[in-house]
Formats: sequence, structure tokens, C-alpha cells
Amino acid sequence: MQDVSLYFHIPFCKRRCAYCDFNTYAGMERWIQPYIEALCREIDLVAGSAAGRVGVHTVFFGGGTPSLLPLAGLERILGRARERFEFTRDAEISLEANPGTLSPEYLRGLRGLGVNRLSLGMQSAHPQELKLLTRLHDHQDVIRSVAWAREAGFDNLSLDLMFGLPGQALERWENTLELALGLKPDHISLYALTVEEGTPLFKWSARGLVDLPDSDGAAEMYELAMDRLGEAGFIQYEISNWARLAPGVGLRSCRHNLQYWRGLPYLGFGAGAHGYAAGWRTADVNPIREYIRRVREGESMPFPRSPANAEARELGAADEVGEFMMMGLRLTDEGISSRTFAERFGARLEDAFARPIERFTRAGLLEWAGEPGDRRLRLTRRGRLLGNQVFAEFI
Repeated sequence: MQDVSLYFHIPFCKRRCAYCDFNTYAGMERWIQPYIEALCREIDLVAGSAAGRVGVHTVFFGGGTPSLLPLAGLERILGRARERFEFTRDAEISLEANPGTLSPEYLRGLRGLGVNRLSLGMQSAHPQELKLLTRLHDHQDVIRSVAWAREAGFDNLSLDLMFGLPGQALERWENTLELALGLKPDHISLYALTVEEGTPLFKWSARGLVDLPDSDGAAEMYELAMDRLGEAGFIQYEISNWARLAPGVGLRSCRHNLQYWRGLPYLGFGAGAHGYAAGWRTADVNPIREYIRRVREGESMPFPRSPANAEARELGAADEVGEFMMMGLRLTDEGISSRTFAERFGARLEDAFARPIERFTRAGLLEWAGEPGDRRLRLTRRGRLLGNQVFAEFI
């Protein structure tokens, strides 16, 4: 089996953000230690069911707020994963963190554990916007966290930003971008705010307390970001992600997320975690206590399934092709290789999707790039603004 990626979902938060629709919980800190033990047992169960020792080249701790875990807990999880899987020597190990939860000592501890990529949820540089999003940090926390991370030895640091916020002016978004660039990150992720049903932000908008994001304004912010980040030396490699070229290293793209976008296997551990391996898509149960109970009481299942799975579905050929297209077209520079498509699915990309490819290339949303022997289908600049419309035709 080719090297896989490991995703660990850490669902704990000090406070749930107003826009958050992820599987996260506040006020559940007493369950952190039992949760860590459950993660270790799920690792044992899944790794033990594999035909051989599985190679791992990326690990990602997402959430929630992974930086709420004590260093000893992270050490235990990573130690168990290294025992049960075969890590490559250059494995990328990423951790998401909220700036208000970090200290110099904690960051030094992370580096000591082998965490070599840090993703900070900056979101905005402006107090009013951070208050609207109910974030617990301010911009000074971000500045300090970046400085501490660099001092701790992190040379691969990413910042997350949000745009299209209610009442956000273009000038304010531009200012947030400039302040983020001033921190000299290696990677930047930009996300347009979506107001999900059931979130506090949705309820506020329904009561007329805040305006819904303006799609035209958000598109203008996205185009401004594409131009400004390009001027600053960042390369857009995915719809929402930009990276710098690092001397002797190459593009600082997130190798873990590339695994998803290239349709390659990954194993998900933890409450609400998703996985895709050996032709199966899995999803663990959401509630923390139910996850812990299932893992404690469950037995080993055929790889890659786990007793914590709320859903495990074997994908058919049409499912795999559709997901491969949807994810691969997110790669704005790389796109989808016609050669890789033919090797994986035994068909020509040009024949399998002749009609939508012709329609969207004529509309200026898709284009062909690369050499004649290995052409790559990718979104145009305009297509990046209308990606969801394009993806729907390939699923």
C-alpha cells in the first residue's frame, strides 16, 4: 500500500466560534484524558487490522483546538502512531492552533515532539471582526505566537484568514492581508465565510442583527487577494491556499491536504473524523462520549474500519471518479493529469467527461495546460470564482 496520511480530530474548544459548524464542543475539558486514551486504542485497532505495516508520510491534528491538548497527551498519541505505523523520515506533522492558547514553552514542546508545521487561526486583524466571530484572541496574540513559533524552530508556518464577513469593507480586508504578509508566513489559507444553519451567526442574521455576507463583495476580496499574494511571491496551488518557495525545500504547500486533493488514502481518528482508504470512506461518530464508549467496547474490524465508525461505505467506480475530479480540480496550478486519470481509471479523461470539459472550456472556466503527452485540466482564474458550479458537473 502507498504511504497514507493520518488525521486526528481534536474536538475541544474553550468557546465555540459563532460561525463554526464543525464537530466541536466547549466545556468538555474533563474528557480530554479519556479521549486521548480512546485515540490510542483506535490507532491500535485500525493499524492492527492492516495486512502489513502501513507507511505514513503526513499527520494532521485538526479541530476544534488541538493546542488545548497537554504536551504529554500529544506525545502519547504520536508515540502510539509511530509504534503502529511506519513514519517516513521527512514526515510532515501539522497542528492547528488558536493564537490565544499558546506559550513559548508549549511551542518548544511541540517542536520537541516532532511537530514541524504550525497552522494559526488568525482569521482577521481587526477587533470588531474578531468580536463578531467570537474569537478569543486579538492581533497582538497572533504577533506574539508567530514570534514564539519562530524562536521555537518552526520554519513552516501557516496563517488562516476569513473574508466576506458581514459589513467587511474591501479596505479592511486589504489591511488584514497586509498585516498577515508582514508576519512573513510560509503559507496562507483564505476562506470565505459561509453562514451555516444552526450556528449563532445564522440566528443573528435571521433576527436582522447582522447582514449576510455579500457574494459580489466576497468575490472582489478574493480577486484582490489573488493579485496581492502573487505580488508578494506566493504561489496559489489550490483554490483557498497559497505557499512560498523555500530555498532548498521547494513550495511550502500543505502536503497533508494535497493527499486529500489528489484522491490518495488517509485514515481519520477521533470524534467526527473522516477517512478514505482501500476503497472505503469512513466517518466516526460525532459525540465525544459516544466515541470513547465505542472505542473502549469495540473490537477490531476489517481495515480500514473502526468500531467508532458511524458510517463506512465502500465506494463504487463512479463515486471514486467523481470525488477524484471534484478534489483534483481544486488544485489551481496542478489540476488533473490526463495520464494519472488514465492509469487510475483505465479511461481517457477527454472521453470520460467530454461534454462538461467542452462546455466549461468554451465558457472560460476550464483550460488545458502541460505537455501533449500529459495534459492537465485545471480551472482558469475566472473558474476559481465559480468552482462549485464546475465541480457539480463532474460528480
